[in-house]
Amino acid sequence: MANEGVNHGRRRFLTATTAVVGGAGALVAAVPFIKSWLPSARAKTAGAPVQQDISKIDVGQMVITEWRGQPVWIVRRSPEQLAALASQDGRLRDPKSENEEQQPKFAQNPHRSIKPEWLVMVGVCTHLGCSPKFHGDIKPEPFDAEWKGGFFCPCHKSRFDMAGRVYQGVPAPTNLKVPPYYFTNADKTLVIGEVSGNPAEQGAA
Repeated sequence: MANEGVNHGRRRFLTATTAVVGGAGALVAAVPFIKSWLPSARAKTAGAPVQQDISKIDVGQMVITEWRGQPVWIVRRSPEQLAALASQDGRLRDPKSENEEQQPKFAQNPHRSIKPEWLVMVGVCTHLGCSPKFHGDIKPEPFDAEWKGGFFCPCHKSRFDMAGRVYQGVPAPTNLKVPPYYFTNADKTLVIGEVSGNPAEQGAA
């Protein structure tokens, strides 16, 4: 009888130990599977806002940064480039930027930006995804005798003005896209990928 009591106790001990070890093994095995549900660092970075120092960009100059794997153009427009925008309205497909999918609310204005001198644009042609070239000079070009500065896509001849508005009669169907962005650090830094919490800035005209 004593041996039977000892055996029962040993069985219970062995059963409990096996269950604990088995449970721990299952938990260790489950960790890689559960981790696979979590977004990777690359996935987090892909949609995260990016910052760009704009304090050293000269008037008339363009710099290129990247957001969500796409090039983003930042152009500091000259007074002459801004003054020429209105002269192109009659040649454009959507001069008033009425396609709301192409820009945030703050960019539904003649210069399509928060601050007139700063143009912030996704540098991808709305035709087939090529990257147009920047032509900032206000002078006739072989592709447009009335050129007033802007962007020209050599792949399929689409043209956009200095606000990224598409010309009539070209393959691109819509204006270039304006990403969400705002200024910070006394306007020396551009944050691309989200809008400011300042309502006045979001609706700037």
